[in-house]
Amino acid sequence: MQTTSQLHPTYYFSSRRSSIRSNGRMKLGGWNSSQLGINGRGQSLRFLTPIRKTRLFVISNADDGHAYAPVLEEDSNTNHAPSSEPETFFSKWSPPKYLWRGLSVLVLAGQVIVRTLKGKVHWRNTLQQLERVGPKSVGVCLLTSAFVGMAFTIQFVREFTRLGLNRSVGGVLALAFSRELSPVVTSIVVAGRIGSAFAAELGTMQVSEQTDTLRVLGSNPVDYLVTPRVIASSLALPFLTLMCFTVGMASSALLADSVYGISINIILDSAQRALRSWDIISAMIKSQVFGMIISIVSCAWGVTTMGGAKGVGESTTSAVVISLVGIFMADFALSYCFFQGAGDSLKNCV
Repeated sequence: MQTTSQLHPTYYFSSRRSSIRSNGRMKLGGWNSSQLGINGRGQSLRFLTPIRKTRLFVISNADDGHAYAPVLEEDSNTNHAPSSEPETFFSKWSPPKYLWRGLSVLVLAGQVIVRTLKGKVHWRNTLQQLERVGPKSVGVCLLTSAFVGMAFTIQFVREFTRLGLNRSVGGVLALAFSRELSPVVTSIVVAGRIGSAFAAELGTMQVSEQTDTLRVLGSNPVDYLVTPRVIASSLALPFLTLMCFTVGMASSALLADSVYGISINIILDSAQRALRSWDIISAMIKSQVFGMIISIVSCAWGVTTMGGAKGVGESTTSAVVISLVGIFMADFALSYCFFQGAGDSLKNCV
């Protein structure tokens, strides 16, 4: 019996593992892509993934009823475009994480200032954050301030009584609390309690793409998330500082009277003589600046979080550390600007 075979030249585009099927029976490897079908003498051939131009000759074999399609030649394109552009130094370089996060703090601060001046503030969210930063933080701030005041009283009274300067104890405590201790201690407590919460919340929203959802809904994340937190921190910190100053002075006076025998009236009179209005105003200015640093740094670290739950934890820890460093640096700069030259606040209470 003589076998007749006919050649049917055709073209197809393939890559490394293209498929050729004959009645669903035969396959050659290929990348999966769109299919190109060719019918010839009752036989159906399918070819996948057009990438490379190749010539096939289909031979109909009458013995087994299957098609045989050997690849006889390939037409390769000799004019391929370059697969990639030449690499340069800046194509591989990416800025360090601390650098672009620091820049994000400046950018976010500028956006908050501009959006606030334009009046684009979500006031309902601002009131909620104000309640969170202010009244809900009063307890831990006052407790911390009371014990810090008593600890400083022990150190001051021991040395001043030996020198016979009992009447100066109240003035020294009042100046220390108003100028440094109250704003710094309050800001440290708020940074640990509120700053970490801000960074964790915004970091979770970032990794779960909730901030992108706000943009899709037409809301600006800066207006809805960042600006209310910055305004709330800036407004709440000065009042917390005043309360911490009052509680710290009261605890110091009680300890000095009950343990070291220095009358409360003497301490309060000395504090009144030493304090000036600028001391209280400088403390409020400092605390307001510290509140802005805490909120902006925490929000910036939150919105730049990457890496899922692990990234959220790292951003939270880093936000608190950077906030504390920023508080100490700002405290030095403001103290250097506010209190220059020789002071004469204690000359009236000696």
